[in-house]
Amino acid sequence: MIIGIGIDLCDIRRVEKTLQRFGRRFIERIYAESEQSKAERRSRPAASYAQGFASKEACAKALGTGFRQGIFWRDMVVANHPTGQPYMVLSGGAQKRLQSLIPPGMEPRIDVSQTDEYPMAQAVVIISAVPHGVPQDDAS
Repeated sequence: MIIGIGIDLCDIRRVEKTLQRFGRRFIERIYAESEQSKAERRSRPAASYAQGFASKEACAKALGTGFRQGIFWRDMVVANHPTGQPYMVLSGGAQKRLQSLIPPGMEPRIDVSQTDEYPMAQAVVIISAVPHGVPQDDAS
């Protein structure tokens, strides 16, 4: 059962300018350590940061709140399954909001799709409720 869908588009050039202007201050405000290390291993870190930024925006939209009601950037972290497929890990206010949306007997699943084609990065987030104990691969 789909609970929420969010989509966002981010201009990589804007992220490049922000990185030049604010550097670590921007990175540490928005991204978890795991996201930072993943981006810094890439040949184009700004594109990776832009994908993450778009994913967080899309997730906030899928939660139905945006960045208010106690939901902050670092409450949403993009992670990857062993296959490489991205998903979101929520904490803090984002996790609290997510739990309020999930019906009894169900558990949340947050799928993410990211892409970039310079100068743009895009992400789509789908929040679903699946029966408890259903493996990720069987939940769709």
